[in-house]
Amino acid sequence: MKDLKVLREKMVKEQLIARGIKDKSVLAAFRQIPREEFIPSEFKADAYGDYPVPIGSNQTISQPYIVALMTQELSLKKEDKVLEIGTGSGYQAAILAKICREVFGVERFPHLVKRAERVLNNLDITNVKIKSGDGTLGWEEFAPYDGIIVTASAPEIPQPLIEQLKEGGRLVIPVGNLNSQSLLRINKIENKIRKEFICDCVFVPLVGKYGWTRE
Repeated sequence: MKDLKVLREKMVKEQLIARGIKDKSVLAAFRQIPREEFIPSEFKADAYGDYPVPIGSNQTISQPYIVALMTQELSLKKEDKVLEIGTGSGYQAAILAKICREVFGVERFPHLVKRAERVLNNLDITNVKIKSGDGTLGWEEFAPYDGIIVTASAPEIPQPLIEQLKEGGRLVIPVGNLNSQSLLRINKIENKIRKEFICDCVFVPLVGKYGWTRE
């Protein structure tokens, strides 16, 4: 296998910059975070491929470009606090942690929470807190959030997430049916939401009270 740092830089240039990812803080985070650490050992060779990779329990670590695009659409600042729904491997949380002040993640599979926490600890990333639970309910204890990112698809935007988004905040979420979705950016202005279409996409389903009842 080629040197992983070389593959990481190749990913940044060919998969991100070439497709329009311009946010310097996002690109810096992708250069710093070793994606291979978040991937099961049998798929390490696919760490920097231009596609999603399985992480168990029918979940995936998203394609690098989609992670970068969703992060860029949040327009984050250093002092921001972000809620991530569907933490999975912990890779997206690690990227966010390099850009903003605090990251709170909700993941419905307890074993994925434990694995993500272990990897984040090994990388000395200390500004991420993860819990197991229903992501459609958000994490009210630490609300409101400057940004919310949802890495699973919902039939509609869960109301608790809108309520937990700060005035002027941004929410990025895939919305649609189980086979295809639209990635949306939601801006909360004067307690109303404004939707912007980003691109078509396909994500695993967001299961919970305000999402799908099953996969």
